[in-house]
Amino acid sequence: MSLEKKASILLVDDEPNILVPLEFLVKQQGYQAEKATSGQEALDKMSVCLPDLVILDVMMPGMDGFEVARRIRQDERFENTRIIFLTAKGSQSDRQSGYSIGGEVYLVKPFDNNELIDIVNELLAFG
Repeated sequence: MSLEKKASILLVDDEPNILVPLEFLVKQQGYQAEKATSGQEALDKMSVCLPDLVILDVMMPGMDGFEVARRIRQDERFENTRIIFLTAKGSQSDRQSGYSIGGEVYLVKPFDNNELIDIVNELLAFG
C-alpha cells in the first residue's frame, strides 16, 4: 500500500443506523469508505473498489454475510482483503463459522467504537 493511497474499507450492513455511523467513524480515521446494504451489492462493489478491508454484517436479507465472505475468499483478487464480521449473532458456532470462512475478527453488536477502530488500524497496518 503506497503512502498516497489511504486504505479503503467496504462497509456492509442492511441497517442505515449502523452503516452511517460506521462510515463516519472510519472516514474520521482517514480511510476511504464505500457502503453496501446487501450481500449482492457488496460483491458488486468489491470488483470496483477493491477494498483492503470489509466490515461485514452476518444477518442480511437474501445473501447473508457468511456467504459473502465465502465468495470473497474464493476470488483470488481479494486474497489480501481482510474481513471483520460485525454482527448480533454471537453464539460460539456463529463465531466458529466466521473464522472458518476466513474472517480475521468476529465482533458482536453492540460494539465499542474505540475497540473497532483499534482492530481496523491493526489489521490495515499489517496488511
